[in-house]
Amino acid sequence: MPYDSPEVCAHCGADVPQKALSCPECGADEETGLRTDYSPDLGLPDEEFDYDEFVKREFDSEKPNQVIPIGLHWFWWIVGISLIIAMVLMWT
Repeated sequence: MPYDSPEVCAHCGADVPQKALSCPECGADEETGLRTDYSPDLGLPDEEFDYDEFVKREFDSEKPNQVIPIGLHWFWWIVGISLIIAMVLMWT
């Protein structure tokens, strides 16, 4: 039976070539969701996204933002100076 595929896959939203038997992106076919009678409404609630509230919820904290300087541990200073002294002694 000839099957005219829709222009857009109802399952993943990818472009589907005419006369295709399945979606090239997700593989949906006539039995698993590739059909012409789909609804663009996904059934999601129509709530507004409050960006300011999101930023406050995600990034505000009780502690003030502090930059903590990170330095080398004293052990690595000793190792570095020792290596420099060893190299100087090897060359002299």
